Amino acid sequence: QVQLVESGGGLVQAGGSLTLSCAASGIIFRIDTMGWYRQAPGKQRELVATITNGGSTNYADSGKGRFTVSRDNAKRTVYLQMNSLKPEDTAVYYCKATVLLPPTALIRDYWGQGTQVTVSS
Repeated sequence: QVQLVESGGGLVQAGGSLTLSCAASGIIFRIDTMGWYRQAPGKQRELVATITNGGSTNYADSGKGRFTVSRDNAKRTVYLQMNSLKPEDTAVYYCKATVLLPPTALIRDYWGQGTQVTVSS
């Protein structure tokens, strides 16, 4: 059973910073892309940032220059450093990992339970 556990959400004032973490656990052959998505009330879930196993990153325009995604492969953990936060960044942030499972390297996507980020004006 693969699990993703997020932490680091909370309430912050506009202009502040938060760092989210997401750790994967379970019997895993390899983790490929890891990333962050968010969903605001009444809106669809959207991409925030992704990072491949090799370290290549991709950001949504909304976070470019403010957010930094990184990962520690040894710890099976992905991070999202968020600076200069805005009220419109308020959402539930979800971690996603594309995982290869033993013994056949079956590929599956897993999601975390989500962590609330609230930015006050």
